[in-house]
Amino acid sequence: MAMTINTNIQSLNAQRNLGASQSSLSTSMQRISSGMRINSAKDDAAGLAIAERMTSQIRGLGQAQRNANDGVSLMQTAEGALGTIGNNLQRIRELAVQSSNATNSSTDRAALQKEVTQLTEEIDRVAKTTEFNGTKLLDNSFNAQKFQVGANAGESITVNAIADARTSSLGSYRGVDTGALAVATSTADASAAAAAKTIVVGGSSYNLGTIGNDAKVIASAINAQNIPGMKATASETVVASAATAVTTTTAGTASFVLNGTTINVSATTNGATNRANAMAEINKVSASTGVRAEDDGTGLKLLAADGRNVDVSAVTVGTAVATTIADFGLAVGTTSGKLSVAYDAPDAVSGTVAFTGFAATSGFTAAKAISSIGTSVAAVDISTAAGADVAIKSMDAALKKVSSARADLGAIQNRFESVVSNLSVNSENLSASKSRIMDADFASETANLSRSQILQQAGTAMVAQANQLPQGVLSLLR
Repeated sequence: MAMTINTNIQSLNAQRNLGASQSSLSTSMQRISSGMRINSAKDDAAGLAIAERMTSQIRGLGQAQRNANDGVSLMQTAEGALGTIGNNLQRIRELAVQSSNATNSSTDRAALQKEVTQLTEEIDRVAKTTEFNGTKLLDNSFNAQKFQVGANAGESITVNAIADARTSSLGSYRGVDTGALAVATSTADASAAAAAKTIVVGGSSYNLGTIGNDAKVIASAINAQNIPGMKATASETVVASAATAVTTTTAGTASFVLNGTTINVSATTNGATNRANAMAEINKVSASTGVRAEDDGTGLKLLAADGRNVDVSAVTVGTAVATTIADFGLAVGTTSGKLSVAYDAPDAVSGTVAFTGFAATSGFTAAKAISSIGTSVAAVDISTAAGADVAIKSMDAALKKVSSARADLGAIQNRFESVVSNLSVNSENLSASKSRIMDADFASETANLSRSQILQQAGTAMVAQANQLPQGVLSLLR
């Protein structure tokens, strides 16, 4: 190798290596001092881009958790207010039950109504003033509200509505209340053969089976369908008494059939005695006939508490002579009871409730429209016994609405809490992924630092040595 002094190749090589070790030392020191593997885009351009996207997601998830927790707080605020309203409704119902009792005078009921008025005003005040961060919750203005529970657009939960808790809205409901309507008003219809009957609710048909025009049987058939929100009730069947007409000429025995059971009775020439004898015999077998008798002084009134039909046949004379059913203050024929159908329609159901196959003389020939019915809490007045009865029904409807709304709020709270848990897991996993990209490995970096420091010292020494090499040329000049 030629000996030159203008270009010191060894020195240049040592300087280049010294520069590389110095850059490595600088990088290691920067990473150790910051704790970050990537301090600028030049360290890892692709890694930086990926980590920045992860940072957006992590920060978005963190804010989404706070949003969901705020949602829980909002729902708790609304649910707490509804709890207070529910307590007031319970008190109003309690007062209504008290007012409906016959022991109360009009003055007592007026005093009870004063408390009802104050409670009603308090319910309205709570409904109109309950808010969260300036947003009203229970006055029917909270509709279709979106809660952002994700890091990206569209990741939200929409709460359609919270119950309208104003007194003008509570107590009334959508549905049908037929009241007590006769299932047949003629003996012919009451005793007609069983026929197919159906009930159509908002377009959905329910087959009640082949049954007679009997309020008890029809009520059982409707209730057996388990139609959501519908309940059928048979009222007590009442057969008015007939005027007693004594036609018996010779006392003796006679019989007639009541709801399929033969009633044997002693017939006399005295109307009061005949009624007493018949009443005693009818009441003996009331467990099987479902009918009891009452003497109203003119004839016998027949009653069936469960709403079943009451059928009385003509008298069959035994040893008595010329006896007829009128001797006992009764009349021949079949009498039907009355049926009430109450329907609290779910939100998705509309239209009418129609009854097919019912007797032409019944009160169920026309369809009943599903509409707003009942008395609002604002209109409740328990200053009369009749008003107290209406108030009880109104409170039941209001409490049902409030309880349902509280259940919905509880379910939403649980959903938000589940969202928070899921977001926390996602954020944790993303943070771990970002850490693997961005964070410095101190074990590796300290090893690199030691290596670079040694190389720096060695490089510096070698540059010094290399710089001395050209002086060897002087020995050639001596």
